[in-house]
Amino acid sequence: MGDAFIIDAVRTPRGRGKPGKGKLSGTHPQELLATVLNGVADRTNLKKEDVEDVVVGCVSQAKEQGACVARNAILAAGWPDEVTGVSLNRFCGSGLQGVNFAAMGVMSGQQDLAVGGGVESMSRVPMGSDDAQMDGMNFELRKKVFQVPQGISADLIATIDGVTREEVDAFALNSQKKCAEALEENRFAKSLIPVKSPEGELLLDKDEHPRPSTTLEALGQLQASFEAMGAAPMGPNGETLDQLALQRYPDVNKISHVHHAGNSSGIVDGAAVVVLASKRYAEKNGLKPRAKIRAMATIGAEPVIMLTAPTPASQRALEKAGMTVKDIDLWEINEAFAVVPMNTIRRLEIDPERVNVNGGAIALGHPLGATGAMLLGTAIDELERRDKQTALITLCIGGGMGIATIVERV
Repeated sequence: MGDAFIIDAVRTPRGRGKPGKGKLSGTHPQELLATVLNGVADRTNLKKEDVEDVVVGCVSQAKEQGACVARNAILAAGWPDEVTGVSLNRFCGSGLQGVNFAAMGVMSGQQDLAVGGGVESMSRVPMGSDDAQMDGMNFELRKKVFQVPQGISADLIATIDGVTREEVDAFALNSQKKCAEALEENRFAKSLIPVKSPEGELLLDKDEHPRPSTTLEALGQLQASFEAMGAAPMGPNGETLDQLALQRYPDVNKISHVHHAGNSSGIVDGAAVVVLASKRYAEKNGLKPRAKIRAMATIGAEPVIMLTAPTPASQRALEKAGMTVKDIDLWEINEAFAVVPMNTIRRLEIDPERVNVNGGAIALGHPLGATGAMLLGTAIDELERRDKQTALITLCIGGGMGIATIVERV
């Protein structure tokens, strides 16, 4: 098995995912992806005709994100007709899975140059646009497993872990503070590709979602987002969503609803790509790798609680790499909800000072299909800035899955 070297990783800024209000909401998702494809090609002097595949994660593959957004973005970018593209959906892990699948092609020896990444325009193609819900509207499946909305799953984790509203709010405030410091020091600039209109007008060159003025008092005034939803009678026999969740956890008397808009990931638009090459191709073409893939893993977990799999996914990746938790210098654990990284930190006994050091999706936002690729690029940038060696990127995934990737600087 060969190595997959990371030549470069870039992303768009994250734009607010509100129609007509976010600065990227007027940009077609194919154009967002085309922007980073051309951005990374320009930065690396990439021979586009040598790219053997572009593997793209996208969650809501409907409307403007349907019809193979990967291939259409390649055409929109003006890349050679010979370059192929494929779109995939592993829910919130899609962007990292796109990178991992591209890496697998290189590591197997079947490809020398590939691109992985993801895109999501949540303003133009909102969550639920595919009308499938989490289970594909399979009522026979619901008799076996009734998958509740993720926010209820997050609140269930908090209840079982004994995590309070004050604790998730404190975590969220810390995410905003770390992000504010990173923005002040311009730490994200290395990977950002500005988005322009077809006429060349600058639309966005910095992340639009962070709220550096956030306070604990302001967070404390926000209503729990999933309490009313949890009380809704949605089950086959009139059970509420909370009751359906607790059927799997009968020892829990009542779900404590602690998550809200301020301690959950933000809805944003964005795209990211990562260029991966074999050693022989990089050497032959004078490409200087920034890092390499050490290990990759996915794993499933109980699908009702849904969001706990970053722990076993990270453990599996560490085992494949012959590493331990203490061997990882930096962690990027996606902040889908505050309790997700909190649960992973506790279960793996990670030093919190190594986790999401520039803030996470609570501050920056979570463009579903793109986030994993964005986090990988952020991790590599920060390894270089701190002169560290290893990072682990992990995300929780709908349906009770987790994904993890370990990268090492070279």
